[in-house]
Amino acid sequence: MIGKFYGIGVGPGDPELLTIKAARVLEKIDIIICPKSKKDSKSVALSIAEEYLKRQAEILKLEFPMTYNQEKLNETWENNSEIIIDLIKKGKDIAFLTIGDPMVYSTYMYLLPFLKEKNISIETIPGITSFCASANRVNIPLASQEETLAIIPLRKNISGFEDLIETHDNLVVMKPSTEHKRLAEILEERNLEDKFVLVSKCGTDEENISYDIEDLKNKEVPYLSTLIIKKGGI
Repeated sequence: MIGKFYGIGVGPGDPELLTIKAARVLEKIDIIICPKSKKDSKSVALSIAEEYLKRQAEILKLEFPMTYNQEKLNETWENNSEIIIDLIKKGKDIAFLTIGDPMVYSTYMYLLPFLKEKNISIETIPGITSFCASANRVNIPLASQEETLAIIPLRKNISGFEDLIETHDNLVVMKPSTEHKRLAEILEERNLEDKFVLVSKCGTDEENISYDIEDLKNKEVPYLSTLIIKKGGI
């Protein structure tokens, strides 16, 4: 018997924000795959979901390097897909855990095409995104009526952000830690320093919420942070 592969979004951090379906599926999974960026790194996704796992579940941590070298990434994804396929052929049901939603800026979505080529059964289970959780946490609508919304990931630079802030009413900046000082400057330049909220590690014991531009400008911003900007006011 051939096993099945699941991609499961575990939400932003609070274990109670897993969907009922995700919790039900996790109870029957044989092998849990957790992505890690370097050796011995802790899996945040696993810490969120672990209370829902069956006692006999095996934890398999596969390394997905944090690099922009596409050749290296393709090689890693292909190798990891082969490991997964081998286990599925042995009849194992496997779940790949991802923070937030699997189809929004996740590692899972890059692995998925390699698995699709193998003609296996795949089911992807949605999760609550960090920006939806953050907006609900602070009781601020992401968009209403005719308002426009842009979702922007920051990687190595901030190019294009200034154009988007001119053309959209509301903006979500994911992973703002790399350019938080420049983000603060841009907000100040446009008199938007009181029209944002920064939510870090939403739903966890380390959660922090700030409306203070000085925090964005001068304090360390954790990797798992979300910046919501509403030009009409928070």
